[in-house]
Amino acid sequence: MANTISKKKTLNNIIKAALVILFLTTGFIASAQKITAADSIDIAFEKPKHSPRKATIYSAVLPGMGQIYNKKYWKVPLVYIGFGAFGYFIDWNNDQYLIYKQAYADLRDDDPNTNSFQQFNEDGRWDSQMQQFSNRLERAKDNARRNRDLVIISTAAFYVLNIIDASVDAHFFDFDISDDLTFKWVPGPIYCADQRGVGIHCRIRF
Repeated sequence: MANTISKKKTLNNIIKAALVILFLTTGFIASAQKITAADSIDIAFEKPKHSPRKATIYSAVLPGMGQIYNKKYWKVPLVYIGFGAFGYFIDWNNDQYLIYKQAYADLRDDDPNTNSFQQFNEDGRWDSQMQQFSNRLERAKDNARRNRDLVIISTAAFYVLNIIDASVDAHFFDFDISDDLTFKWVPGPIYCADQRGVGIHCRIRF
């Protein structure tokens, strides 16, 4: 009889221990599932935002890099073609300015060995009109310098435009453009000259 009671107690203890182990195991599994689910939700909703600030800084540091950040790759060649064209005209106008400047200086000094102005005096046609020749060289020098400076200013404006373009594109990068174009009209009040009437409100959504 005592052995039977002892066996029942042992069996009950084993059952209790099994239930405790099962309970604890179930709790750990549930907690792990919650953590995994939470992690998966965070990962699913964690999307890096497109930063207009980064696009602006990139284009300021290296023109065209902001367009690459915005994935507008087709704009990069246009940026560098523009800078290349401006650089060419700056160099060309600066060369013209230096040539006319030297010719004007040579014409105004009394040194017979400095005669670079003769390249503009074809067949000696200005020999009898040296004052007019001097005025023409001075105007040509000033025009070349002005054109060079204007191209430099245009280059700076193009640089700023490159930054603005990258910033605007970045602001509209995540803009949701839907193909759904709807037209909705509803009756509504109209106020005109303190008079109230009935009319139609139209709303286009796109």
